[in-house]
Amino acid sequence: MSEQKTTQQPEQELSEQRRVRREKLAALQAAGEDPFQETRFDWDATSAQIKEHFDEMEGKAVKVAGRLMSKRGMGKVSFCDLQDRDGRIQLYARQDEMDEAVYKKFKKFDIGDIVGVEGEVFRTQRGEMSVRARNITLLSKALLPLPEKFHGLQDRELRYRQRYVDLIVNPEVKRNFIIRSRFIKHVRDFLDGRGYMEVETPVLNTISGGATARPFITHHNTLDIDMYMRIATELPLKRLIVGGLDRVYEIGRIFRNEGMDPKHNPEFTTVELYQAYTDFNGMMDLFEDLLSSAAQKILGTYQLEWQGEQIDLTPGWPRLTMHEAVKQYTGIDFMAISSDEEAVAAAKAIGVELPETADPTWGNALYETFDQKVEEKLVQPTFITMHPVDVSPLAKRSPKDPRLTERFELFICRSEMGNAFSELNDPIDQKQRFQKQVELRAKGDSEAGMMDEDYINALEYGLPPTGGLGIGIDRCVMLLTNSDTIREVILFPTMKPLD
Repeated sequence: MSEQKTTQQPEQELSEQRRVRREKLAALQAAGEDPFQETRFDWDATSAQIKEHFDEMEGKAVKVAGRLMSKRGMGKVSFCDLQDRDGRIQLYARQDEMDEAVYKKFKKFDIGDIVGVEGEVFRTQRGEMSVRARNITLLSKALLPLPEKFHGLQDRELRYRQRYVDLIVNPEVKRNFIIRSRFIKHVRDFLDGRGYMEVETPVLNTISGGATARPFITHHNTLDIDMYMRIATELPLKRLIVGGLDRVYEIGRIFRNEGMDPKHNPEFTTVELYQAYTDFNGMMDLFEDLLSSAAQKILGTYQLEWQGEQIDLTPGWPRLTMHEAVKQYTGIDFMAISSDEEAVAAAKAIGVELPETADPTWGNALYETFDQKVEEKLVQPTFITMHPVDVSPLAKRSPKDPRLTERFELFICRSEMGNAFSELNDPIDQKQRFQKQVELRAKGDSEAGMMDEDYINALEYGLPPTGGLGIGIDRCVMLLTNSDTIREVILFPTMKPLD
């Protein structure tokens, strides 16, 4: 019924091309040939299969299906490009080789229409692998024209809003999402092969925890309580380690009510994994192996280009402590500084801005100096280790220096790719750190964490020494596809509504 209403929409509201297409649809429907009534077409070959196995398929009957992307030719002979899931194949249609009525109907088809074709595989006189059509069925009518051939769909805003058109007309976009799918499969295969168990944990929680980020808040009507969309999967997963599931991981959507830029979207995908009886060094080895093997398996090389830089993922990536990196790039030796006041003064002296929601500490000064002055200089894969306790509320303290934690982040091309800890398993220390987060929240820090009494309770039952790792799936796919914005690797990125 809704399609009939659309068909009968006043002509003055439609462009000329849309009007013509709707008239064609109306004529088909009046003749009892409504293309929207077609229910299935059992194709048996794709464009890629025909091209890859042409010698053995030449002369054989095939059924192909897809979208008409071009039409050329005059009178009794026509050439078309058919686009299916794998790519494009040329169609050759000749009136004296088909039912004349079918050919005449086909001549009225439009670019963008979806068709099923029965014919034989052959090579044209110019040598192009093609399908010689014997019958062509209109399976769905395109009522809107595709973007103009030579300019295509270039406007980024429109591409992201109309990803369906973007996928039709820009082949490289489909490639990005094929690589994304293959990378996620690789992550699963990699972890499954190492004895990890995939699990699912809640998206809605009564407490926001597991990361430092501003949450989305929603309301549960039946319980009449506010709930938080998860900002991380960490705390539920570590509860499972307490429960004896020694190796677990979750690939899932994360939601953070924060700004949008080329590296950030309010909802994004991570994989978090936890392994009992290892530490952050074990996670470093695992991450390096996972990402380098993904590049080799999916792209066939360790050498990539990203954001104008040549990136080498050959295993053996440098590992620097945060204070070593800061000293290397700024000259400030935070390990020679003992007081908060001196550390803050040293950071401010080189233009570092410190948060105003709390009294800055030695740890804050070290972290902000790295974040603002060093991160932008890290191009090749580099592990930055030993983060301050002040910014690592869930990581185990270093036995060598209680101001630091056994934590690392991997940076490639100025971007953080993942974050990992030797997990804090001391419930007393953990509660004190949660309390410090609560105090920061009370002072106005909307990204600070909350007290999670149940998680403390879980730790009191005993969490074995554990290594944990969180990886940004979207960032990794940006690297593998040489994409300059996260919106290129999320099918439906968050967009501001149009007026």
